[in-house]
Amino acid sequence: MERAEAYGFSGAMSGAFLLSCLLFAAVSRRQRGPYMDEVFHVPQAQAYCHGRFLQWDPMITTLPGLYLLSVGVVKPAAWLLGWTGSVVCSVGMLRFINLLFSAGNFYLLYLLLFRIHQKNKAVSGFQRILSALTLAAFPTLYFFTFLYYTDPGSVFFTLFSYLMCLYGNHKTSALLGFCGFMFRQTNIVWTVFCAGNVVAEKLNEAWKIELQKKKDEKISSRKGSFSDLTRILQFLVEYLLSPKNLVTLTALTWPYIILVSLFFVFVFINGGIVVGDRSSHEACLHFPQLFYFLSFTVFFSFPHLLTPTKIRKFLLSLRKHPVQYSLVTVISLFLIWKFTYVHKYLLADNRHYTFYVWRKVFQRHELVKYLLVPFYLFAGWSFADTLKSKSIFWILMYFVCLLAVTVPQKLLEFRYFILPFLIYRLNIPFLSLYKQLLELAFYILVNAVTFYLFLNRTFQWENSDEVQRFMW
Repeated sequence: MERAEAYGFSGAMSGAFLLSCLLFAAVSRRQRGPYMDEVFHVPQAQAYCHGRFLQWDPMITTLPGLYLLSVGVVKPAAWLLGWTGSVVCSVGMLRFINLLFSAGNFYLLYLLLFRIHQKNKAVSGFQRILSALTLAAFPTLYFFTFLYYTDPGSVFFTLFSYLMCLYGNHKTSALLGFCGFMFRQTNIVWTVFCAGNVVAEKLNEAWKIELQKKKDEKISSRKGSFSDLTRILQFLVEYLLSPKNLVTLTALTWPYIILVSLFFVFVFINGGIVVGDRSSHEACLHFPQLFYFLSFTVFFSFPHLLTPTKIRKFLLSLRKHPVQYSLVTVISLFLIWKFTYVHKYLLADNRHYTFYVWRKVFQRHELVKYLLVPFYLFAGWSFADTLKSKSIFWILMYFVCLLAVTVPQKLLEFRYFILPFLIYRLNIPFLSLYKQLLELAFYILVNAVTFYLFLNRTFQWENSDEVQRFMW
């Protein structure tokens, strides 16, 4: 990092943290007590603070990583600063943990952008800082910086694990992946993703050698023809069935293999992936979740995905390959018809934005969910088009992880899209400076509206005296 870039990054991070502290104070003044899922998380953390480690709220569905880390930070800080009484492990003190995670996420996002795009000399230091700032302000993640939720810590350890993986420190990566798993069980998918990075890199190296051998056949790992795809799949099967290759890959990925094996042991002993309240978190094949994620990604990455050039290229592709798109359309319609699930929380809780998205869009008419298929097709094509700089093996690996982390979820919840979105966004090419500024301005606007509604547009339910607030 050059000196000017280091100063610029330090200034951006310090300024962002200061503004976050001011916003944190405003949120803490307006919402002093636990809100939403905090009514489970805060008492659980406070029980740990008082040494009651065997106490567990059966409504909590995640492992105790957040509470253990909170005690590990708050208790030493209280001892050093001489804090006693109710201030130790208070709601505000516990929430502040996530403010620290937010600062850590900003730093990790910058380091990841630097590492992933290090070969692109056209990217300036200012662009890297601006992109890291934008992703750190990603609205769905940034909002939960100010509440005691698992999301900021879950993202922190997953990004840290990914960074260590990219630097080849796989034992550290697996250890950090375990920490991420302790915050949210589904983060095991991103441990598989890290192992997949290693495998994809080796596959790509071997594929390039294969291409060199068959130069006259003009095979390309980035072409989209059916014959090329068949050859790639054939190569993939042959490579993975080779004992020598399997031994090499196992030697490289053994820390991840151990962690994934421990995960399966946990699932066997626990009787499922969810701890606590399982009735509201049943796994199912909810394939439309992929379509919701693509729509979510287009909304938050419109400077990348929703441009006149992209639309023209998509229409041209549509005209060139009508049979393939017709087949994908039929499959999409079938998946929507047979695998659309509506969780009871989605219909009942009017504090979440997803309640209004579902009511205002999908519940307008039974046919709406089918009429959106053309948009899903464009979103999927545009999404894949921005990843064309990655190898076909990386794309296949990411897509498998994306399916694994989204499809089993019955509840439409934007928080579940945070990590797959960030991984995607980190790996696509940089935009022009103008579009980067537009993206940042859009995130700031969405955050401003979100916090205005949360702080000022409160309401009450008929059967409750508690103040309710809008949130992600």
